[in-house]
Amino acid sequence: MKNKPDDRSNNAHRIQSNISDTIKNIHLANEMIEVTADEKTKETLIEKNHRREIAVDALKEELKDETINKEVQQKMH
Repeated sequence: MKNKPDDRSNNAHRIQSNISDTIKNIHLANEMIEVTADEKTKETLIEKNHRREIAVDALKEELKDETINKEVQQKMH
């Protein structure tokens, strides 16, 4: 079985989609935090949102790197 070639043509789009989805999940969790009375659920959602915020920051850096890499590749061709 052959390995698939490394296709990075849609990386920036995929990363941006992941950022958008994660931000949407943060907002949804914040809404749940506002309406739930269960302290354990609130704590869990707050912890998840903290991890999501860290992930969004990392994804933004990855998107920036991907954009720079794409620009360099275009200049080389």
